[in-house]
Amino acid sequence: MTHLSQIELLLPELRAYARSICGYAESPEDLVQDAVERTLRHETRPERTEELRPWLFRVIRNLHYDELRKKRVRREYIAEQKRLMDESDGTSSEGRDILIRLAFERLPPETREVLFLIDIMGFKYAEAAEVMSVPIGTVMSRVSRARRELLRRVNGNDQDEEQAKQTR
Repeated sequence: MTHLSQIELLLPELRAYARSICGYAESPEDLVQDAVERTLRHETRPERTEELRPWLFRVIRNLHYDELRKKRVRREYIAEQKRLMDESDGTSSEGRDILIRLAFERLPPETREVLFLIDIMGFKYAEAAEVMSVPIGTVMSRVSRARRELLRRVNGNDQDEEQAKQTR
């Protein structure tokens, strides 16, 4: 029996398990689809159905808890950023959000990419490195530089640079 036909036989159980751990609201179908995709890409997956079944259940479980962790990290990050903005110079939160978004949009694409993956999507450095096809150390240094650049632009230090360019 091929891996695909083994997986097809297991789909009803996989869907039921995904629904049991995440409910209908969090798209159990997406969870199953991601698990099947990872299984098919994985070169050393179990051969026998008896071994493949628990292996797929673990993949679903791990994907689900990874997503929960990412959501928690995003919530904590957003809450921390909101707290820091509220404590800052007294500008309104909405005004500060707009400044950050405008500054973010003006960053070079590779700078926006690393900030988006790490700070917005909550990827780990290793995950972002895999997505970007660069070493983890490169991601770490790019994130550091990107955060400094964004902060510089949000704090208004960007205006001096823009004026200098216009006078040249």
